[in-house]
Amino acid sequence: MTTFALVGAGPGLGLATARRFGAAGHTVALVSRSAAHLEELAAELARDNVQAQGFAADVLDPVSLTAALRTGSDALGPIEILQYSPVPRPDFMQPVLDTSADDLEAPLAFSVKGPVTCVNAVLPGMRALGRGTLLFVNGGSAVRPHPDRAGTSIAFAAESAYARMLHDVLAPENIHAAQLIIPGAIRPDAEHSSPDVLAQRLYDIHHKRDGFRHYAEPMPD
Repeated sequence: MTTFALVGAGPGLGLATARRFGAAGHTVALVSRSAAHLEELAAELARDNVQAQGFAADVLDPVSLTAALRTGSDALGPIEILQYSPVPRPDFMQPVLDTSADDLEAPLAFSVKGPVTCVNAVLPGMRALGRGTLLFVNGGSAVRPHPDRAGTSIAFAAESAYARMLHDVLAPENIHAAQLIIPGAIRPDAEHSSPDVLAQRLYDIHHKRDGFRHYAEPMPD
């Protein structure tokens, strides 16, 4: 049995994706800042017969993030799939002309240093397995920068470049890196962007392993 590690575990997309990968037979390592929140999510997954455990860490703290993933692997089994999908803070989304160099420190730590830390933590285990999947989930500003959301636009673009390079260099090792772009809001009633539909899409990306960038729905004009 191998583990699906979810960085940015929450009650919407995160829970739905954890449930989908758990239904496929994977154990689930949930990573977010709140231990109490993680216990609630793990208990909800247990009601669906999914073995899950929470590991508290802050994506802005590389030491805690590395420790959480390594502890999760030790406790639940080797991590075969990593999903990086924490929700950016609202203060990352300032107009470009109001954004200073200091304002970019947290968004870049969140969207670049966080993913790099996670990949470095799980890659040795994936190489030992001989397979793996790295899933990066981003909003539409990753491909179409928005001047009112400068922090995420810049940081998501950098995350995209990093993920794309991983896709290219890790493919010969049977480790698939892919990105899912969600242009609009995630809503339970959305045809293409409900948590359950997106969870299935992420599972399909892992299973089919076809290409780097995928879109939940077409980008608006």
